[in-house]
Amino acid sequence: MMSLHGTAMFNEAAASGAALRAQAQANRSALADIGRALRARPPRAVITCARGSSDHAATFAKYLIETRAGVVTASAAPSITSVYDASPDLRGCLFLAISQSGRSPDLVAAARAAAAQGAMTLGMVNADDSPLAAACHYRLPLRAGAEHSIAATKSYIAALGAVVALVAEWTDDRALRAALEAAPAQLEAAWALDWSAALPQLNAASNVYVIGRGLGLAIAQELALKCKETAGLHAEAFSAAEVRHGPQALLDEGFGALLLAQDDATLPGVRALGADLAARGVRVLAAGVAVPGTITLPTITTDPVIEPLLLAQSGYRLIAAVALARGHDPDRPAYLAKVTETH
Repeated sequence: MMSLHGTAMFNEAAASGAALRAQAQANRSALADIGRALRARPPRAVITCARGSSDHAATFAKYLIETRAGVVTASAAPSITSVYDASPDLRGCLFLAISQSGRSPDLVAAARAAAAQGAMTLGMVNADDSPLAAACHYRLPLRAGAEHSIAATKSYIAALGAVVALVAEWTDDRALRAALEAAPAQLEAAWALDWSAALPQLNAASNVYVIGRGLGLAIAQELALKCKETAGLHAEAFSAAEVRHGPQALLDEGFGALLLAQDDATLPGVRALGADLAARGVRVLAAGVAVPGTITLPTITTDPVIEPLLLAQSGYRLIAAVALARGHDPDRPAYLAKVTETH
């Protein structure tokens, strides 16, 4: 029988702190160049382009850029270029492409088209020798190292770290830089936290909502994907605000929720939602927020921009265990490949 410690997903996710350390050491010069360029030519908008886990990192980028840099940030559909052959006006925009492999043809085509349409292009790619990295004006390597599990883990957290580093450099935010410097050790501490109280519920579940808000929505999206692809558990991600607009109608005693929160302005709303769900008998697992009637999962309190990274780290360990408990190999999900070449 496969052991948890013997899976690549477990061991690669455990190395997320080391990945952020490597990134910080290696990317100083590139970050300085990118920061100068953004301050010299402030973009009128930021356009993100990514798929899968990398698109969840782009959700995190949207919230962080809009709240800290004050620049509207939106997600581009790669098919606008690769399928519809359209050419939107991107003059004065920053085009931010995020990818683990950097080899998906549609992302490469979108980055090339964005440059032709007048955008400054920036690639956050784990494979620095990839076509996507080569297609961009600027590169910010993720430095996560090789991943052998099909499920991305440390490269996702490295992408979040790269987004934080970018915004801190762009806005010259010393507090944010200091928070990021502390993150590698905090990731290692988050990895050691015991979330096993959630294992029986998720092992037995057929459906679960993963709920976050603001910066934490990106983590809800990512953990929901990991539940599906590695554990065969149907999970959907929602904002704590959006779930009230219809989707909560499905939540009852037989349909659980994993609630994720960071200690910022979104916390009261997440707490109120958790209390409402618990009062209805929904089986709620809560991380980052204390709600009576729920199972509370331990978390680490730090800068609220870094807390979502720590939630992802603890969540990865839990979901790897859930996958094994449900009879799945988390390293080799059915029908998936490490590099997905969409067109």
